[in-house]
Amino acid sequence: MKIAKRRRRENKTDYKKRIKMLKGGIPRVIFRKSNRYVITQYVSSKQAQDKIEFGASSKDLLKYGWPKENQGSLKSIPASYLTGFLIGKKITKEAGTPILDFGMQRVLHKTKTFAFLKGLVDAGVKVQHDEKFFPDENRIKGKHMKKDFSSSFEQIKSNIEKNG
Repeated sequence: MKIAKRRRRENKTDYKKRIKMLKGGIPRVIFRKSNRYVITQYVSSKQAQDKIEFGASSKDLLKYGWPKENQGSLKSIPASYLTGFLIGKKITKEAGTPILDFGMQRVLHKTKTFAFLKGLVDAGVKVQHDEKFFPDENRIKGKHMKKDFSSSFEQIKSNIEKNG
């Protein structure tokens, strides 16, 4: 019991929410933000043990043509969208419809979290959503960044569609 209290105190696990998700028996898509990257995983659970089926990170976008000079922005809104799009393509090929798990993060509208969700939806994953919470199209494409990122964005998205 001491471990559970520690993980809750460190804001790593909400056990009530986790139990509800595990009882459903539906696979989850986990979304996490680190200091440098956006990390996603497709996870199935059996008897309260998680099994990671596959995952994607915004670091994987480098393989699809993410510019080296923008390597520091692999946690931006465009990176979140493209990471969601990448894992969404993998889900539509290999797996069924998941539920979303954002963990202990605050879920604010028009942020990286909803850019990730829009990427999943655009890839063809059926997830409940409301379009009004998604970031603006200009922010998703990276037009708000110091150097206009929209041309690179379209190229990366087409590379993911071909190879992802």
